[in-house]
Amino acid sequence: MSNDKEAESVGPHPGVFDAHAERRLLRKIDLHLWPILFLIYMLSFLDRINISNARIQGMTEELDLYGNRFNVALFVYFVPYILLEVPSNMVFTKVKPEYYLPSLMLSWAIINMCMGFVQTYEGLVVLRFFLGIFEAGVLPAIVYLASMYYKRHEFQTRMSFFFCSTVIGGAFGGLLAYAIASLDGRNGLSGWRWIFIIEGAATAVVAIVSVFFIVDWPEQCRFLTPEEKKHLELRLADDGAGSVARMDTLNKYAYRRILTDWKVWLGAIVYLGVGITGYATTFFMPTILLEFGWTARAAQVHTIPVYAVAAMGMVIVAYFSDMFKHRYGFIILGCSISTVGYGMLLCQDSLSSDAKYAAVFLVSLGGFICPPVALGWLANNVAGHWKHAFASAIQVALGNIAGIAAALVYRQDEAPHYRTGYGTSVAFVWVGGIAASLLFAGMLVENRMRDAGKRNSRLSHPREELENMGDYHPSFRFTL
Repeated sequence: MSNDKEAESVGPHPGVFDAHAERRLLRKIDLHLWPILFLIYMLSFLDRINISNARIQGMTEELDLYGNRFNVALFVYFVPYILLEVPSNMVFTKVKPEYYLPSLMLSWAIINMCMGFVQTYEGLVVLRFFLGIFEAGVLPAIVYLASMYYKRHEFQTRMSFFFCSTVIGGAFGGLLAYAIASLDGRNGLSGWRWIFIIEGAATAVVAIVSVFFIVDWPEQCRFLTPEEKKHLELRLADDGAGSVARMDTLNKYAYRRILTDWKVWLGAIVYLGVGITGYATTFFMPTILLEFGWTARAAQVHTIPVYAVAAMGMVIVAYFSDMFKHRYGFIILGCSISTVGYGMLLCQDSLSSDAKYAAVFLVSLGGFICPPVALGWLANNVAGHWKHAFASAIQVALGNIAGIAAALVYRQDEAPHYRTGYGTSVAFVWVGGIAASLLFAGMLVENRMRDAGKRNSRLSHPREELENMGDYHPSFRFTL
């Protein structure tokens, strides 16, 4: 085929490198890329959700967060968070990651510390808005940067390991809140204020140090030798027709290919649907557990096993997902597990506290294993620098509408049953499940059409379009 000849023209096949060299390169990339990104996103998530820990440690009483005021404080964060993710990734493509991410991080750390000194509800809302501004670009930037270093079926396991940062952040937040509660009254500050001050200060320190550890783009990175960079370039070119399925120029044609790609929009809906559980869990689990009859400090501690089980589930699912080179079935598995948990909570009047606690485990397990699979799945099925940049940002931006829903549907006047919250969450989960089914079916059909040569007419497009098609190129095959 003509596209095979084009792929061969880029140079020697990556197979000339032995398996040991391949493993050594991947291990080197893993050790340089992931530890600092894991820590950054863990702190981002912790600083986003620590308001839920502060809520049951006295913040509600001091700032008069009754009625829907707490929900509004959660909601306002997502307005800039959603609107700024795509513009942020457009900026990110033009700058060095080791400067951009720490700048965002230091900014939100300062905002977080300021929340420890806020005196009014209105001040809290303003600070939450600014927190959303500076955290908006973090996740799409990390997904985009990391996806540039790996073959498609190497990415899912790493993405899920990375997403364990959220559950570790949630667990650590509960543990830290438990410990910080003992500082109540120190220097005239309530315990909940120390949660924001201490966690914000820790983030500021990591932001400054991270400048020296965040890697650059593959073409400019300093931790790989010239030979290793060439090896990386060749092995990526060998993955999914990477040498011909490119999008290195952002022009009118590229915009059309990006914005009319049904995969990007369905992938965003998948992430939106399956993402609501993670937000609901982190925002409201301490409050829900408090209503099971535990004290505030005991409720903080009881969040930790829930996050630990979710983390194990994420890693196990990621391993098998990459082993089988398959994503769709694992999303449906997560949706099903969550649904069982939500069903139990919707019928909780007849359940003991232990059974309700078990339901929280099921909801969290199913809810947390899906988002990294959804992110990795879309990243697997787009090609080209600009396509990756826009796709990851659009998916995260639209997907985080789930955060708005989670912030608004768990209403205090429905405690402890939260029928609106649980019912809306399970509906969102299956919106994601249906979107995943459509995405799976659409890509299955498209792969078969490409195998049959029914997309080869695209090879007659003008050269400037043919070299900027991304995954629209007929030689690209989709991961199901």
